[in-house]
Amino acid sequence: MWIQNYDPAGNIWLSALVAALPIICFLLCLVVFKLKGYQAGFITVVLAAAVAFFFYGMPVQLIGASFVQGYTNGMWPIAWIIIAAIFLYKLSVKSGSFEVIKQSVISITPDHRIQVLLIGFCFGSFLEGAIGFGGPVAITAALLVGLGLKPMYAAGLCLIANTAPVAFGAVGIPITAMTDLVGVDANSVSAMTGRLLVPLSFTVPFFIVFLMDGIKGVRETFPAVLVTSTSFVVTQYFTSNHIGPQLPDITSAVVALVCTTLFLRAWQPKNIFRLDGETNFTSESSLDFKTVFRAWTPFLLLIVLIIIWTNPLFLSLFGKGSALEFTQVTVQFNATVGSIKSPDVLDSTILHDVKVAQVVNLIAFQAGTAIFIAALLTIAFLRIKTDDAMECFWDTLKEMAIPIITIGLVVAFAFIAKNSGMSTTLGLAFASTGSAFAFFSPIIGWIGVFLTGSDTSSNLLFGILQQASAKTLGIGEALFLAANSLGGVVGKMISPQSIAIACAAVGLVGKESELFKFTLKYSVAFILLVATWVLCVAFFLPWMIPESVPLAH
Repeated sequence: MWIQNYDPAGNIWLSALVAALPIICFLLCLVVFKLKGYQAGFITVVLAAAVAFFFYGMPVQLIGASFVQGYTNGMWPIAWIIIAAIFLYKLSVKSGSFEVIKQSVISITPDHRIQVLLIGFCFGSFLEGAIGFGGPVAITAALLVGLGLKPMYAAGLCLIANTAPVAFGAVGIPITAMTDLVGVDANSVSAMTGRLLVPLSFTVPFFIVFLMDGIKGVRETFPAVLVTSTSFVVTQYFTSNHIGPQLPDITSAVVALVCTTLFLRAWQPKNIFRLDGETNFTSESSLDFKTVFRAWTPFLLLIVLIIIWTNPLFLSLFGKGSALEFTQVTVQFNATVGSIKSPDVLDSTILHDVKVAQVVNLIAFQAGTAIFIAALLTIAFLRIKTDDAMECFWDTLKEMAIPIITIGLVVAFAFIAKNSGMSTTLGLAFASTGSAFAFFSPIIGWIGVFLTGSDTSSNLLFGILQQASAKTLGIGEALFLAANSLGGVVGKMISPQSIAIACAAVGLVGKESELFKFTLKYSVAFILLVATWVLCVAFFLPWMIPESVPLAH
């Protein structure tokens, strides 16, 4: 048994400085030395392993186990989701359906600024609420490239658009997983998150248009963007405060998409903005409903299967003792179960298990499987030849080879950082700042998502720390728990995992440093604004904080 030591240097800030070395290394590799993603990932993993061994005293076998666990998570479910999503997109292109999809979107509006809102923001939010794990960025970025945006631009804009829905991503798992851990009712944290997200969710669509076409673009598209922002925010707020954390993304995305589409039937910007210089657009009347419906079949199947896949009744069919239990093919790592103990942040004499070993489910319960089945059904519905389908799948595997390695490395780094105690060291350093912690609370979530690539993982990593700090300061714990998730949403756009996925989706393998440089400045600006907002709520707007109800036992 090995017990984590959060402060090996005897000074929490000095320990935090050493713990931050792999992060600093990763930043330098991408921003300064402009290395490819897999190169930066490899160097960072090596440095993280060295820090874990020499500074934290983590045994070599546990460092190796953490690497294997992280790399396995990178392969499954993350890489599986991306492979299935890109395969589905390629089938759409191969069948000729994507050309019709392009024309159907253009028939709503040929303006690229609003198309990014419809696809990147609205459709991406729906996918985030349903599947998460990088799938939304992969699918929407690929769609936008097909609509005429440059790959780097499409990837960057989709990463920024993906911020608003991340807190409630994958059917509310980031919130529910954290509240189960800390013993608080999920509805109070969901409500607080919805309230904190109002300024960010309302601003993101305007910011996207501003990035594309400056103040002039915001002026020209203001009515449509206002409809998108308002309908999204109002629905997200209502759902998170009155229904719970599972549905805010899905409901707000659908309502915003419908409201914006209907509004565009009555209003269009006077000046059409295009990044590809295209001026010849097919009129709406040239596309009949049957043609458009057939073209959208791959993505309609995707939506239907995701809805089925996330339904508890459907999932129960695969549960233990059920008729379909035999479909559960698993790979289990047993060698290191219970080998790592983490001291409780409130009482260091209490030790918790850090689960290095895990069960990997290879069949059901994976969003990637739902997407892959949608791809297989697409082949049948669109009558795509077997040879063409195999060519699409083979091309997907070839294009994804390097990105998969990159994703595996960055997730392996995340697990070494978590299992060695580096991540907790960074969180504890900020927690030692007293009242100023209200400012640093979302920054901890931001760092957590940067390290792990997942808002869920960040919430699980720092949830107890956020709760303890809130109790110490006498501030409603729902605020800091929600702040951790809120900080994570703007950390998502610079997460190495997200960067690798976005580059893979648009064919920019090896250009990770350029995309990271594009999103970094915006992520830093957003987290500073978010941190200031949380500070204001903590000390000037405490009436916004709902009462945290303990879970019934």
